[in-house]
Amino acid sequence: MTRETKRTNCHYCGYCCAFVATVEDGRVVDLAPDPTRYPYDERILAGCRRWRMNLDALDGADRVNYPLRRVGERGANEWERVSWDEALDDIAARLRALADEHGPETLASAIGGPHASFWPLHRFMNLFGSPNNMGIGQICWNPRIWMDALTFGWTVEADIAPGVTECLFIWGTNPAQSDNSAFWRSILQFSKSDAALVVIDPRRTQVAAVADLWLPVRPGTDCTLALGLLHVIIEEDLVDRAFVDAWCHGFDELAEQVKPYTPAHVAEVCGVPADDIVRAARLFGQAGAAALVSGRGVDQVGANVAPTHRAICCLRAITGNVDKPGSCVLAESPDFVSEMELEMTDALAPEHRARCLNTPFTPLQCYDGYERARALTEKLGRTLPARYLTSALPHLVLRAMETGEPYPVRALIVNATNPLLTYGDTHRVFNALMGLDLLVVLDYYMTPTASIADYVLPAAGAIERPVLQVHGGVANMGYGGPAAVEPYYERRCDYDVFRGLGLRLGQEDAWPEETLADAFAAQLARTGMDWETFCELGIYWQPPAYAKHELPGVDGRPQGFATTTGKIELASEFLPTLGGARLPEPAAPITLCSPELVAEAERAGGAYLPMITGSRKQPYNASMYFNNPAFRAKSPHPVVEMSPATAERLGFAPGDRVEVRTDKGAARFILATATMRDDLLNVDYGWWHPEWEPGAPAFGGMWESNINCLTSCEPGEPLIGTWSYNAIDCVIYKVDDPLSWEEDS
Repeated sequence: MTRETKRTNCHYCGYCCAFVATVEDGRVVDLAPDPTRYPYDERILAGCRRWRMNLDALDGADRVNYPLRRVGERGANEWERVSWDEALDDIAARLRALADEHGPETLASAIGGPHASFWPLHRFMNLFGSPNNMGIGQICWNPRIWMDALTFGWTVEADIAPGVTECLFIWGTNPAQSDNSAFWRSILQFSKSDAALVVIDPRRTQVAAVADLWLPVRPGTDCTLALGLLHVIIEEDLVDRAFVDAWCHGFDELAEQVKPYTPAHVAEVCGVPADDIVRAARLFGQAGAAALVSGRGVDQVGANVAPTHRAICCLRAITGNVDKPGSCVLAESPDFVSEMELEMTDALAPEHRARCLNTPFTPLQCYDGYERARALTEKLGRTLPARYLTSALPHLVLRAMETGEPYPVRALIVNATNPLLTYGDTHRVFNALMGLDLLVVLDYYMTPTASIADYVLPAAGAIERPVLQVHGGVANMGYGGPAAVEPYYERRCDYDVFRGLGLRLGQEDAWPEETLADAFAAQLARTGMDWETFCELGIYWQPPAYAKHELPGVDGRPQGFATTTGKIELASEFLPTLGGARLPEPAAPITLCSPELVAEAERAGGAYLPMITGSRKQPYNASMYFNNPAFRAKSPHPVVEMSPATAERLGFAPGDRVEVRTDKGAARFILATATMRDDLLNVDYGWWHPEWEPGAPAFGGMWESNINCLTSCEPGEPLIGTWSYNAIDCVIYKVDDPLSWEEDS
């Protein structure tokens, strides 16, 4: 028996924490935290419940271990095991035939969270000739990246420095649940200092509970609140005049824009006391250094997402909190091979870019918009990743599947995501996917989406595959490490799958590295660090410089910012060229409930209320980890929360069975009360029964308590296409029938 220890990493959140694995004869028998590598703190894993899944999941009875081909009706859960060569040969042949008939744009792809290296899929799609990579970036990452880049010339990150940062805003995110790691620890430490912590969230989260000031904003009014903060800062002359005069464009226009957003007006719109709005603005404006962190609460407000992020950018800028210690820092572009280069974005021919589904509808989130923005950021040597920022809107991909307009989308590759649970409007997604000619899913488990596929391909997971996490290529940082063992059974890394398809479809020259580890080594080579050294350290990182706008450019003058004017654009010169507004302007929330539905619910003793959904809830994450018995024992029911006062007013009580409905559909939950703003629902996200038999008729229970059965993926934001998971109207009423979750618990 051979016994050895190997470095490796967790994959159950974005930190990819370091482990030491004990390996006997090629099998992992034990895991322990490795505090010698990133994130360098064994207390993080000690407080995390997810990492212990890594060992059990390696040999879990529910893992997909071999390539499977559908032999029965779609969704009938009838499969045959095939070899990898059989699977890849057939998939490649069917893709070639579909491309010959309809053009390569007939293939779409779908990605999800950071559980795979998505650039291999993006590279394959570019070389195949399809612009139709469908993702969730429009509700997660893209809005902030776009608005940062167009305001500052590149993305910014909070630079929270103990003893330097005097004020910290946490806006629409709850690190205690979404992060539960190093960042949450730093927030807790910050809350114990003399500095001010302000939390903007309709729920009294764990972060709000330790804050100096909590603003329970009405969902969908964040832009109005940001404009109100700007009003106070300008009105009370808390502006960093020297910085604004030297480095900001359009201040007078912004000042005029925010005049109507008085504390009294904003208080009425946002449902927050006027005195608290003034206090928050003063804390931010008077601080020597103030930082701001935003999250999905801002990213998922539909039509308001771009103007809210623009207003937040302006808030940083007029107070001088840009690229200085303790506030925010413009990230450095990567020394290593960038995400854009790895994707081989420029290999996608112009005639295929022109067929991007988004182009007529979202002029920024498309190849035309991307190329215009790229021309700006490349002034200072930075290139945005293309595939995320051009990703096809699900609404438009589904329409092409449903109607064949503007051309038929007949094939879909799903990589490490579960669209039937995580994309808006589940009924529509289901119907569209059921009608495809080819659906291929690469995943760990037989998810509801996998259960209707033509092929289910077994993905190598944590410990079985190397990892190099680089944050989409917008920062000069990468962390991760090696695989501890070869993939169990016949699982494969996503790189191997897309390289295998690429070699079968004439892409030989584009895949020189035989393994993912070889590809990572080539990606790092430009930095001078080899793969072995990276695996020992667990990180590549270079500290960013501050005040980069003051560094001399090629002509000896300060280089400024990579924008149209060379300054921070409070009033945008770029966005109006795409039909956007020069200045942030609030937009109205969507409506998903007809008057008839509202009247019917009220007759049944229900109520018409706004809701939010998608908030993180440890130990779950989106639709993941519901197959963990310990997690389910602790959180066995899908929950909808309301404040105690709202429950009392409506005659509801904790433990009631309730149905939440829009015109799109319905889902059922157990009622709970929580400290949050009144007359609002917070609805759990992603619930299904992994333990149930896959496929028809229940499809893992996704019809019962899946909030996406009543959401919409139709875009609300006109430039990016963001749809809404927050500020959605719905009706709620009691039901009598037990939920399956009660019967199973």
